[in-house]
Amino acid sequence: MPEQTQSETAFIEKLDAGRTAARSLASATTLVKNRALTAIAAELRGHVDVIIAANEVDLANGRQNGLSEGMLDRLTLDVGRIDSLAEATEDLVGLVDPIGETVRGRSLPNGLRIDEVRVPFGVVGAIYEARPNVTIDIAALAIKSGNAVVLRGGSAAENTNRVLVGLLQNALAAAGLPRDAAQTIDEFGREGAGRLMTARGYVDVLIPRGSAALINRVVTESTVPVIETGAGVVHVFLDESADLAMATAIVHNSKVQRPSVCNALETLLVHEAAAERLLPGVLAELRASGVTIHGDRRTRQIFADSVEATEEDWATEYMTLDLAVKVVADVGEAMRHIRLYSTHHTESIVTNDLANAERFLREVDSAAVMVNASTRFTDGGEFGFGAEVGISTQKLHARGPMGLPELTSTKWLVRGSGQVRA
Repeated sequence: MPEQTQSETAFIEKLDAGRTAARSLASATTLVKNRALTAIAAELRGHVDVIIAANEVDLANGRQNGLSEGMLDRLTLDVGRIDSLAEATEDLVGLVDPIGETVRGRSLPNGLRIDEVRVPFGVVGAIYEARPNVTIDIAALAIKSGNAVVLRGGSAAENTNRVLVGLLQNALAAAGLPRDAAQTIDEFGREGAGRLMTARGYVDVLIPRGSAALINRVVTESTVPVIETGAGVVHVFLDESADLAMATAIVHNSKVQRPSVCNALETLLVHEAAAERLLPGVLAELRASGVTIHGDRRTRQIFADSVEATEEDWATEYMTLDLAVKVVADVGEAMRHIRLYSTHHTESIVTNDLANAERFLREVDSAAVMVNASTRFTDGGEFGFGAEVGISTQKLHARGPMGLPELTSTKWLVRGSGQVRA
């Protein structure tokens, strides 16, 4: 076996410390874990100036390195966003601790009592980019669910993340929990991310958040089990019966409220029988907010202030004030388009036709499917989870916004009185 380099040794020592810390967290009481969450919120509020100063360095570096406006928005932490992170962390205090919850159980005819109960994963790894809010969200959820966490937050947010992880560790220590229950491996760079993907035996599950390229790399290269969070090529379909005022409000909110996030609208589909009634008003409202319309031929005939959509547009997660728009024959064609181009994140239908609404809910295969609602509601906080680890677009274990239960596994407890198998 080749000798480990000093860097490899330091990396393994970090993961080993995380594994040790996970054992302490797994047996921590709800009271102690809640004390740590309260301390995290206090650390955030008490160090706003320090966080923002570090974040400004990252933002300046990002601008110099040509980060897109969408990425810069995700990278930004201001007073309001820091306070929102603190509030979300405090919200977790009031949520039920999933650890020890009985999922199912029964007494067998032979007298054995079997119970399936929730337990922590152990060590949760996270690889993400330019999203310092994820540092707090994932760590807080991991702590409440009894997991240690190892974070690779990427070079774009390295200064911000260094400060945030320091605050997390201070809060853990104040609550009597191991500081190593929250660690960053950013100092190991891209090589560290690669090592984390193959740290089977040290890391129990890995969660990527970021671009499609990042997520695909983790899914393809990791030997650690992965919970896949996906890019958001998100659709809204305006059915023939859609109300104009409702359609305008939902489409505008879905696209404009925060275009850089994964639940923002990227493609608008419109029933051809309602296109002339709906598109002028809906698209005019979007243009007034600075949205560039990438329209198919029929859309451009109805709304001249648009550019020609290409095949690439239908598969693009813009994360900017750009929107692809297509006129379709009916709900069937809308669903076929979604099936072809969707990343299975979130789709919404605006309609007053109950049959079409139920058909859309039943047949569209995405993590969140909506009727007459903005796609921006696909969010752990909005769903009442306090925060979220991410939006899972896979079908195994977890799907949609991931909260506390999604960071647990189960084990079987069997209680007997001397039974043996015949």
